[in-house]
Amino acid sequence: MIISLILGGLTGWIAGKLMHSKGGILRNIILGIAGSAVGSWLGGTVGIAATGTIGSIIIGVAGACVLILVARWLFK
Repeated sequence: MIISLILGGLTGWIAGKLMHSKGGILRNIILGIAGSAVGSWLGGTVGIAATGTIGSIIIGVAGACVLILVARWLFK
């Protein structure tokens, strides 16, 4: 559980830096966890699967970036 939160925070932080998004650690954790779910779903749809910690982080960052992009479109 703690490792999932740490990886979620790391994933959200990386996505926030890539997308130049502002937010605190709680937002980063939420983005990272939700981004991992979105990334896994999108990856499964196109036939890409994450293996290992690094693969999960990459998929999570991609999903969190998609979430940030969608939020920007919706709340612009």
